[in-house]
Amino acid sequence: MGVEPTSRKTPPPASAPASSSRGDRPSTAAYRAARDQLIALHAGNEPASTAFTFPDVGPVFNWAHDWFDPIARGNPRAGLVIAAGDGTRRACTFEELATRSDQVAQWLRDRGVGAGDPILLMLGNQVALWETMLGAMKLGAVLVPTTTALGPSELADRVERSQARFVVCAPPDTPKFDDVAGGYGRISVGRAPGWWDLEEAYALEAEPIEHPESGAHDPLLLYFTSGTTSRPKLVEHTQISYPVGHLSTMYWLGTRPGDVHCNISSPGWAKHAWSCFFGPWAAEATVLVLDYARFDPDALVTRLREERVTTFCAPPTVWRMLIKSDLSGGPGALRELVSAGEPLNPEVIAQVRRKWGLTIRDGYGQTETTASVGNPPGAAVKPGSMGRPLPGVPVVLVDVTTGAPVDGPGEGELCLDLAAHPVSLMAGYLGDRDDGLAGSYYHSGDVALRDEDGYLTFVGRTDDVFKSSDYKISPFEVESVLIEHPAVAEAAVVPSPDEVRLSVPKAYLALAPGVEPSRDTALDILRFARARLAPYQRVRRIEFFELPKTISGKIRRVELRAREEAHPSRAAEWREEDFPELRT
Repeated sequence: MGVEPTSRKTPPPASAPASSSRGDRPSTAAYRAARDQLIALHAGNEPASTAFTFPDVGPVFNWAHDWFDPIARGNPRAGLVIAAGDGTRRACTFEELATRSDQVAQWLRDRGVGAGDPILLMLGNQVALWETMLGAMKLGAVLVPTTTALGPSELADRVERSQARFVVCAPPDTPKFDDVAGGYGRISVGRAPGWWDLEEAYALEAEPIEHPESGAHDPLLLYFTSGTTSRPKLVEHTQISYPVGHLSTMYWLGTRPGDVHCNISSPGWAKHAWSCFFGPWAAEATVLVLDYARFDPDALVTRLREERVTTFCAPPTVWRMLIKSDLSGGPGALRELVSAGEPLNPEVIAQVRRKWGLTIRDGYGQTETTASVGNPPGAAVKPGSMGRPLPGVPVVLVDVTTGAPVDGPGEGELCLDLAAHPVSLMAGYLGDRDDGLAGSYYHSGDVALRDEDGYLTFVGRTDDVFKSSDYKISPFEVESVLIEHPAVAEAAVVPSPDEVRLSVPKAYLALAPGVEPSRDTALDILRFARARLAPYQRVRRIEFFELPKTISGKIRRVELRAREEAHPSRAAEWREEDFPELRT
């Protein structure tokens, strides 16, 4: 039921200094021991998934007090670096972040923020985002990270459903809330008429914040999903599900003490917390954030080298753009490359390996979980596979027809075994009776294929896979072939109604810059695909089209499927029967 509101091998750098009166808490020691065990498993390339269990941090746990402050107090190393597109940068030491988040916590407390209060946090990549997250956590408040891309109607929905008591945003975004009803406190990072100014916090004399004695299962984070198939759901995470659960993410990322980790993702989405907050700081690594108004792959590569980034995470869209840029200068200090968000196509991995001598390691997780499946550092990577279950995560495959677990090689829905009490799983969907936690398993909605070595390969969403002439079609497999064509930037494959076959694979294609959406282009792509796909997988129709996406950048295939069902028009598409040349 729903939840009620409430690579390259280098030796590990020396661990950062830690000095705090709270650093001797049993929860801190347990967290550190588990973290150190995972880092040691990297070096030995042992079967970590069977050798590791998440630490028992006890009934009271608050990550900001029990982990961040102990590693940050007295630590002069950079904890956060924000590099802007104009070449400027701002660096904050761990010590500064601990002190300034104390000031923010004091200031918030003085304005009525207390334990359990939801705070809708809508900031871009600015230092105040990290300091407000830490400060709010120190009070036991509940964070509701929100993307700055939302408009007033969407914000009204989020304020209402999260029951936000406070809103924090930048001055340019304050007008968005003019017509958003609610008795919430309004906080701006900078002056804005009618809003409190959070920057006043930094004039306060910093004092340590009293531990709120947060219960391990008290709420900490409320995240809205990206809504690829339906209305965004509101995911509740606890004081341990993300803070402790993201030890699996740290292991997959390959971050170590002293590393510089860069992640390309937008604030307001769960992946930002994965790789710009919990994952790297669990390892005592520096978080590097690139705050660019417009993505520039060449500038990104230059900055990675200049900042001596050691571990780098980016979504497939970024990797596909990077391989079209100049990578001839080498990887700099990079040791680990990872990708998440959507499956990464094997051709992209191959191109980066040829140019940099490093292998991009794919991984899998959801807003509802931490990293669940992945290729860890040092493990053999199979092209197209997202890896094996990560340490401590009880992944099972369940037959989508019978509901029975799949033993050994086979295909099924990727699930988590609830009998194992997975630490890294959400508490549920706030206000939603269908929270995916009824019965024996948490159902991810994603179908995967497991081979004889236990490697999992993404097949598709349970509602994306379709049949054509009684053959099952995985859109991802077909799309992986299509984007190997130099003219194709992105692809989405959906079923298109057909009188004979019931449905046939149709590809909606976004073309690379400078490519004309012509008959010759369509013919060349169809020929290319026919030479690389099995006959039953062949793309029978293509349409050059701007792909619909969620705010977080994921393709909404559900819209394309609906378009096919509602508008079976041939006006804008090319069909294989339009090309007599293909019959020879």
